[in-house]
Amino acid sequence: MIKFKPFLLVFLTCFLVYCHTNKPLQVTGTAAPVANPLLETEKVDLSASPVLPAQEAISKMQVEPGFEVKLVAAEPLVSTPVAVTFDNKARLWVVEMDNYMPDTIGTGEDIPTGKIVILEDTDNDGIANTRQVFLDSLVLPRAICLIENGILVAEPPSLYYYEIKNSKPGKKTLVDAAYAEGGNVEHQPNGLYRALDNWIYNAKLSKRYRKNGSNWLVERTHFRGQWGISQDNYGRLYYNTNSENLLGDYFSPGLGATNKNQRRVAGYVQKVVADNKVYPSRPTPGVNRGYMKGVLNADQRLVDFTAACGPLVYRGDLFDETYASNVFVAEPSANLIKRNIIKDQELISTGKQAYPGREFLSSTDERFRPVNLYDGPDGAMYVVDMYRGIIQHKTYLTTYLKKEIGKRELTQPLNCGRIYKIVPTGKNAKAVTLPDDAAQLVTLLGHRNGWVRDKAQQMLIDGKYTSAVPALKQALKDKNNPLLVMHALWTLEGLGSLQTNEVTTLLKQPTWQMRTQALSVLPSVLTKTSYKSYLPVLQQLVASKDSLAAPYVAFLLPTLQPLDQKATKNLRQQLVKNFSNNPYVTDAIISTLQDHEETFQKELLALAPDSSLVINQHLQGVIANIKSARANKDPKVLLKEFPKGAAMFATSCQTCHGPDGNGVAGLAPPLNGSEWVTGDKNKLISIVLFGLTGPVQVKGHLYKAPEINGDMPGIGYDKDLPNEDVAQVLSFIRRSWQNNADKVSAEEVGKVRQELKTRQKAFTTEELSKL
Repeated sequence: MIKFKPFLLVFLTCFLVYCHTNKPLQVTGTAAPVANPLLETEKVDLSASPVLPAQEAISKMQVEPGFEVKLVAAEPLVSTPVAVTFDNKARLWVVEMDNYMPDTIGTGEDIPTGKIVILEDTDNDGIANTRQVFLDSLVLPRAICLIENGILVAEPPSLYYYEIKNSKPGKKTLVDAAYAEGGNVEHQPNGLYRALDNWIYNAKLSKRYRKNGSNWLVERTHFRGQWGISQDNYGRLYYNTNSENLLGDYFSPGLGATNKNQRRVAGYVQKVVADNKVYPSRPTPGVNRGYMKGVLNADQRLVDFTAACGPLVYRGDLFDETYASNVFVAEPSANLIKRNIIKDQELISTGKQAYPGREFLSSTDERFRPVNLYDGPDGAMYVVDMYRGIIQHKTYLTTYLKKEIGKRELTQPLNCGRIYKIVPTGKNAKAVTLPDDAAQLVTLLGHRNGWVRDKAQQMLIDGKYTSAVPALKQALKDKNNPLLVMHALWTLEGLGSLQTNEVTTLLKQPTWQMRTQALSVLPSVLTKTSYKSYLPVLQQLVASKDSLAAPYVAFLLPTLQPLDQKATKNLRQQLVKNFSNNPYVTDAIISTLQDHEETFQKELLALAPDSSLVINQHLQGVIANIKSARANKDPKVLLKEFPKGAAMFATSCQTCHGPDGNGVAGLAPPLNGSEWVTGDKNKLISIVLFGLTGPVQVKGHLYKAPEINGDMPGIGYDKDLPNEDVAQVLSFIRRSWQNNADKVSAEEVGKVRQELKTRQKAFTTEELSKL
């Protein structure tokens, strides 16, 4: 274990910067306690972006008045951090993605230099001063999760579990060999977020995980987000994509993902904040599409999100009440952190940006790259700053951005990284001590800091504290602290100690949030004997036309079906009669019908014959998708014919266009049946090489933001990419699914490449029409 004192840390930081830049830099102060008005008019030198020591970098930040930014760790104690988690001793476990983009072509990115390290503040001055390498020799690690006596580590393409013995790795177990299969660094699963319902969820993935003794359970869930994931006090998940401020779920995360034929379930992957405007405090020419009209404003500042990530629902107890459950979003390309205010209107969550024309935090330091945000054991907000020049991955790096990187010498150094915390000015942020005592941990389930509640729940379950069961059952009766009740409920679920009468009591609570928690826990407790006690309550909720509980009841039908088919059918019919025009209930019903949609449609004609009803329209859409999929070609044949093309599609195209080629909502339009895919080869080659800026019409529908990203990046900026590989991926998509166009040759790709060798920007459909 290496120890550093703060004064030595600053000295080493300056020394390393000097070695990399040959320019001595001077530490010039600490964080301003309030916003620095000089930053509004400070002239930024766009010819250089020097590395600044951490304290000087803080002085370049403009933070919301009443807050200050404090340093927790900086190089050489930490390098290229991308994710963190806290253990029950308040130590920071940090994922270091050391070899991410060593230069503009990613030279040596596959060298195993990534690490998981443990940082600790042993002298209690607020700054970490010891570093212990827990794991090294990893290739681009991206997420971790502490659970029981070990830690999950995501190292693409796999997910591993390491036992921990005296803060050192023990036995290694493969949990999922295909955790991050396909995609590239920007589009691979991450997060490993341990939620209220005791399952572990991810961004950019449709799987969830749970440890069950020595085994790991893996289940299908909704595909969510891109980088970073968080939850609110009710266990609902929030996430985003790089161009979308905030997305989220209206319902508990473990429900409604049981029908593979259903592409979208209302209430999941919803736009919570539709406003994607950003307000940098400096010109930001160094963004990937800075050459395009509308990307930068007249002052060369980014207009809309282009790298939104790391969302955090603030659940700490250090900020005042106006910040409770606000959602903060990082934007590393614009060097800022946004604040969103969320409002619940029964089931539906909507939000707006906190301020017109400014941000919660912004910096004039181009190397400030916030990529993840976290609540901490002290109630503060923690910021993970990769602190580097290159943030865009080579797969999508445009010639324009390469030139910007060269202008300001942004490639080096590669060994920087900072972790900050944001606290109210003058407040003493002190971590809560988590005792190894069952009774005290139960009390902490009602703590005002959400991190403390979550950790207490996890410790009780991980430690298998069955001795806490009586106290937990007593906590379920608390009428003054609903958060305590919710965490006690899920802790009992995690310990396998919930009883039927306890759940039915909560199902009858007047507070709808309590009812929905009880409904969400039912899949864990419904059995052949217990379901008869729950059934009358469920029937009453539907009969009373409880529109808040009804979607949850519908989601439960697959769990109830094997226990009592007749009762399930009757409950489904009653839901249809009472809620046939409710999109949330109808989609919940459809989510339970996998491979029985057409049979149910015949039954539905008698229950709700009006074709204009939401349930009829949505069901018909799903059936149309099923019929379309039946006409698709055998993917195994295409894989054999175009092995490189299939691999490239999985790496570069599938994450946005979907494995079925039918597009992904909020990201990209369909390739299956697209006239742009099956039509003129030269236009398709041009699009794939240099990208396409929307809107774009496909099969008679005009796709534009926010329905799609609005900007498809090209792959032709990589001069080392062989023409044969481009030809293969184009041939693969032109002959996949129901497409039946002829192949593309390497020579055809080479010809277009030569004709467009000076091009540096994406095409528009108007430009393509002239080719």
